[in-house]
Amino acid sequence: MTDRATLTSETFKQLRNFIYEKTGILFAENKTYLLENRLRYRLEDCGCSNFEEYFYFLKYDPGRNQELPKLYDSITTNETSFFRDAVQIQAFENDVLPLVLKEKEEKRKKEIKVWSAAASTGEEAYTMAMQMLNKGLHNQGWRIDIVGTDISSKVIDSAKAAIYGKNAIRNAPSDCLRKYFSNSGDDYALLPDVKKMVQFKTMNLLDQASMRTMRNFDIIFCRNVLIYFDDNAKKSVISNLYDSLRPGGYLFIGYSESLHNISRSFKLKHFNRALVYQKEE
Repeated sequence: MTDRATLTSETFKQLRNFIYEKTGILFAENKTYLLENRLRYRLEDCGCSNFEEYFYFLKYDPGRNQELPKLYDSITTNETSFFRDAVQIQAFENDVLPLVLKEKEEKRKKEIKVWSAAASTGEEAYTMAMQMLNKGLHNQGWRIDIVGTDISSKVIDSAKAAIYGKNAIRNAPSDCLRKYFSNSGDDYALLPDVKKMVQFKTMNLLDQASMRTMRNFDIIFCRNVLIYFDDNAKKSVISNLYDSLRPGGYLFIGYSESLHNISRSFKLKHFNRALVYQKEE
């Protein structure tokens, strides 16, 4: 019975190292119980009776490539909501976005590229889309390119569906709820005008081939992701994001996160109480 399978110290280390190599996410030594609980239901789906068999499955079974996205779904945390961390969202709308728009207008290049690099179920990317709609950019000749990515295919599917519960919309302004959602019971469905502004796809921020396709972004949001990585993985991710920004582009990381001892490549900018990192011109 898989519900009685236990994760031994040796197999924990094997699985932890495998997950780290694939994702950069590092489970600490005292997180055996957490990893055991998150992966237990994967055993039965793969026909494994214990964690040792599951590790072998991940390494050698012909179906391992189909299992990896499900593994990623199991180990990632996807707590998010619309207009999360108001200070940063306001800095995006009131400070950073106007600076980018002004610069682009001066260069007669009315296009803007924004990336939600840990998009989860889409709330962050759609929040930015609504903020741009509020500014009327779609009626002013602007080409708007918003991309949302996540390592988990499950949450990307949810983002594309764009149907949310009350918890997800708890911080959304009432005017946005009125203009951009249709409500049916406890479900809030985004209207097509918002959905069509964002393109979603799965992506691993440590995969160099995938990251090379992400270039010349004006603004990148990568919030509450670095906390899951060790310093080496953090440095790799931040280096990749740096390369994905155009000169002068802006990076938002989590409110409690910092690039201290991770990267010296950015200028730290203060917008009221929000800290934003800018790539050198």
